Amino acid sequence: MEQPNPHTAVESLTDKRILITGGTTGIGRAVALLLSSYGANIVTFGRHQEQLDEVLAAIRQMGSRAEGIVADSASADDIHRVFQLVDQTLGGLDILINCAALSGESIDEMADSDWRYVIETNLIGYLATTKEALNRMKPQQHGHIVLVGSMSADVREAGSSVYVATKSAIQGFAESLRKEINQQGIKISLVEPGAVGSDMQKTTPEKEQERQQKGDMLRAEDIAVCVHYILTQPKRCDVVSVQIRPHLQLI
Repeated sequence: MEQPNPHTAVESLTDKRILITGGTTGIGRAVALLLSSYGANIVTFGRHQEQLDEVLAAIRQMGSRAEGIVADSASADDIHRVFQLVDQTLGGLDILINCAALSGESIDEMADSDWRYVIETNLIGYLATTKEALNRMKPQQHGHIVLVGSMSADVREAGSSVYVATKSAIQGFAESLRKEINQQGIKISLVEPGAVGSDMQKTTPEKEQERQQKGDMLRAEDIAVCVHYILTQPKRCDVVSVQIRPHLQLI
């Protein structure tokens, strides 16, 4: 008697139409490179041309399609331009991965213009891109939105009250949004990493590598692998939320 396959079937990413916000650095860049290696078509954006050119070239070198523009997720006009590019080059959208974010300190330590900009980027930018993605996913009755948050939403460490506020809001947004739209065939997943080596960290690459080897800091590629897992689960499975922390991070 033939034995059943012990592995569940997985969804293919080949030719999937994916927008990644903040895909030029850190977690966004790692996600873009990994998903494109599985044949996905990528549109992404960041605030700096040199970084954008680098990641687009890396994706294309693997044989996948990649388009992007310099844009700021805090700008409504820029979000409009991004989705114009999505429509023109991809002809629709299957997956949105929200990664674009800035660090934030205590509100007592930040100028008004600075903390407002962090909120516009980390929260308003997530909501604006999600709204545009839903406008494209709802008519087709399928899609997947991955929101990259942070364990700061639960840890709520001192000295990061502005950042904590934005990531706590993303956590609540993800939980409520899933209840609103899952009947329309659209999945919502929240990924909350602990400490990750990226340009947001106020440290050197050498120090990050030392911490990663020690086990108290993650690599951006670790989060990318998690995102890949989430996106390739069968349609019947929703990975609703995932927390990923370094082995030695206890809180």
